[in-house]
Amino acid sequence: MREEIRDNITQLKKVLPAQVQLVAVSKTKPIEFIREAYHAGQRHFGENKVQEMAEKHERLPSDIQWHMIGHVQTNKIKQMAPFVHLVHGMDKAKRLKELNKEALKNNRVIDCLLQVHIAEETTKFGFLPEELTLEFVQEAQKNSPNLRICGLMGMATFTEYKEQVRKEFMGLKDLFDNLQANLDWPYFNILSMGMSGDYEMAIETGSTMVRVGSKIFGGRS
Repeated sequence: MREEIRDNITQLKKVLPAQVQLVAVSKTKPIEFIREAYHAGQRHFGENKVQEMAEKHERLPSDIQWHMIGHVQTNKIKQMAPFVHLVHGMDKAKRLKELNKEALKNNRVIDCLLQVHIAEETTKFGFLPEELTLEFVQEAQKNSPNLRICGLMGMATFTEYKEQVRKEFMGLKDLFDNLQANLDWPYFNILSMGMSGDYEMAIETGSTMVRVGSKIFGGRS
């Protein structure tokens, strides 16, 4: 499996455009698998549980950049605030407020993304697209001086109907483009969309960051 992980990362990086950041989704995967990916040159890893991410952070090289890609529980924010690189799933104003508070305590400015609900599934989280007006995003940044709102994240509907997925990605890209053009913030440049099953389509529609797990580490054990 270890050679497979290295090969998988090498192959992925060959086909990803230069402007697209690969986040290796390492949730539930053992430390030794992450070490193999690290030795293959991978530095960005995504976890969906704060406690698991914190434990791995303690045991793995300090130059790994940890992404919190799962649903963020407000009461767990303080555990990741000292080290997290990018928080993808900021889906409520109160969570932005809490992350900003913990960033201040740690004397950090933490990068985050606003999660947008683009899927037709009620189990997914996020702001509704119509909530993310220019004024709302500007106010959110103004009220969070220890955060940098760097872009948007979204998860498409889990379906075999590719045109629906494409439509959802394109809608998110339009929202991102509109905000980016009007905000004029140099750091608002991340559009995180696309996973193992749909990252190619996500890149075609403008994603700058993909979250890939099974294509690197194999299926869930």
